[in-house]
Amino acid sequence: MPLLLALALLAVSCGLKSVGNDVAATVDGQKIYTSDVEKYFQSQTAGSTQPLSDEQATSLRLSILRELIENEILMHRAAKLGLLATDEEVDRKLNEIKSPYSASEFAQRLNERKLSLDDFRHDIRRTLTAEKVLHKEITSKINIGPQDISAYYNQHKAEFNLIEPRYHLAHILVTASPGAQGQDSGNKARNEAEARRKIETVLTRLQAGEDFSSLAMTYSEDGATAANGGDVGIAPESALKQTDAPTRESVVKLKPGQYTPIIPLANPATKQVGGFQIVKLIALEPAGQRELSDPRVEQEIRSQLQDHREQLLKAAYYEVMRNQAKIDNYFAQRLLER
Repeated sequence: MPLLLALALLAVSCGLKSVGNDVAATVDGQKIYTSDVEKYFQSQTAGSTQPLSDEQATSLRLSILRELIENEILMHRAAKLGLLATDEEVDRKLNEIKSPYSASEFAQRLNERKLSLDDFRHDIRRTLTAEKVLHKEITSKINIGPQDISAYYNQHKAEFNLIEPRYHLAHILVTASPGAQGQDSGNKARNEAEARRKIETVLTRLQAGEDFSSLAMTYSEDGATAANGGDVGIAPESALKQTDAPTRESVVKLKPGQYTPIIPLANPATKQVGGFQIVKLIALEPAGQRELSDPRVEQEIRSQLQDHREQLLKAAYYEVMRNQAKIDNYFAQRLLER
């Protein structure tokens, strides 16, 4: 109980008034309702197989309310700066999120998260607005100079000494299972023959000069990577050695920018083909010391320094905004009065 009380004490502001249980908090007079907290609580715990204890559930609700309070603060700030997300921006982002799914698949995902479409649009508007405010107030003011990058490299030089080569890969995956969740349910291969025809179509278009990432977004049935152009990230050589032999042997023959032939993916025990893939080698980093003169090293360091500085300044910014706002956390107050 001490941790829960500590969270509550941090959340409660001085001189709170008594209000109905339907109001969880107010920010400069704007109400945040208990139903809002409960809605996001249900969304975050949907599908969980491990039930929360009473203390864990209350702690999660306090955390959700704190985030809602911070979001409300940013919405007020955005209104003053003229940075509220527009309907056009919300629609564009919504369409981008929906694009990998059919209408029924997207509706099912909302249902699984216990959110309505209006709830989801509200979340998008809030997220876009927060991004615009933080970009103007924080991100746009951060400057990472050559001296910062050089100093970081010299202090962390060992981190850039690769003990093995690293492969940056992308793939286009087509499965033969009718139950798999493809990017386009109307374009989903339902058996091995259809999967083979589909991947052969992809290969033909690649050979005609079409862009790999665009084809991955259209045809790949890997829901985790399709929207990102099939990019599966960077794998060290040791990880590549753990993959199936056909994939491993095809990839190691590639030069950056090249792609493999069609690779059948078969069950090692039954030899049954479960799908096909085409893998592209985006980049290959050899083992050894990576020098600062390598543009990839410079960009990696710049991104790290940018991220670290952003996190620090955002934390400070939220604290300043909270101090300037009039916040009454009634949910926390009621917790202490139990």
